[in-house]
Amino acid sequence: WFHQIREVIHNQETDSIDFLQDFKTSFLTEEIYVYTPKGDVKMLPVGSTALDFAFAIHSAIGVKTIGAKVNHKLVPISHKLHSGDQVEIITSNKQKASEDWLGFVVTSKAKGRIRDALKEEKRKVSDEGRYAVQRKLEGLGASMSQHNIDEMVHWYKLPSNLDLFYQVAIKNIDLKELKDFKVVGDRIEAPKPIKHVTEKHEFIPHIGKKDAELIIFGESSDKIVYNLAKCCNPIPGDDVFGFVTTGKGLTIHRSNCPNAAKLLASYGHRVVKTKWAKNKEISFLTGIKIVGMDDVGVVSKITNLISGELKINISALTIEAKEGLFEGNIKLYVHDKEELDNLVQKLLALQGIASVERYDMEDIPS
Repeated sequence: WFHQIREVIHNQETDSIDFLQDFKTSFLTEEIYVYTPKGDVKMLPVGSTALDFAFAIHSAIGVKTIGAKVNHKLVPISHKLHSGDQVEIITSNKQKASEDWLGFVVTSKAKGRIRDALKEEKRKVSDEGRYAVQRKLEGLGASMSQHNIDEMVHWYKLPSNLDLFYQVAIKNIDLKELKDFKVVGDRIEAPKPIKHVTEKHEFIPHIGKKDAELIIFGESSDKIVYNLAKCCNPIPGDDVFGFVTTGKGLTIHRSNCPNAAKLLASYGHRVVKTKWAKNKEISFLTGIKIVGMDDVGVVSKITNLISGELKINISALTIEAKEGLFEGNIKLYVHDKEELDNLVQKLLALQGIASVERYDMEDIPS
């Protein structure tokens, strides 16, 4: 109990509000008693998950956790534990902490270590963004000064330098936009907001439907130049919007695309309502990740369902197995979201399959 208090106090990332919340959650609630496969006992707050248990064992184990076996049954990391459960943690060196984890862990140690891991990962990725910003500024004849960085942070409406470098590194920010900045000596000055009004009149006629509020695309005879955003890989049936891009026509994003909030906030005048046209002749590339028990014939079951029963074309498939669990990454072509949803439901119905998730980002495995 005192060890848990020490964990919270020494966690420098925890502010006063988080401390009070963690104190109530971790120390003023009832506890459960959970066992390791060797019979060791771990005490955790009621509502703790398999991931809380993993962090209770060791932080290094927690950040690599991909699943667990509770009473010899495969469960996801968000599975809530009960007194008397025997828990075996399954890890993978490829696993990384996710911000989603903060939504279901309850112990202060797990929350603190997840935040630490996320910040450390962000710092590593941000280094690439920092070098990219420096090269771009030097190319413009400006310096890598705090003033210039602050100017960019303010322009992109980001909370910190780290966030700027991170967004550049993951290609959410295109540094080509800096050509609109004014260079005075070795300093840059962001364009005045009035520039956005001018851009509005430039881009709307490019659509080709001057007064239309809704653009329907996807038909084979469609004259609108459009492309599908790689950051979210939309397919017919997804809720989407169009973003007008110079020289590229319309770029289609999913409404829940990670970049949607920034595009709508900063470039709302270049966003147009769009809707898919029904077209079963065209297939779209998407990807799914499957996790389940590593059993004989599991790959055959999956491929027979996809290619044999549902007649869906597989572009690529990789399967990795470790410690009784397999993880499969599949790239395939579907006609629309309805076909993809049907596939996901049928895969989940197969014995031994624990989870099936669609890849949302451009990190669909190559």
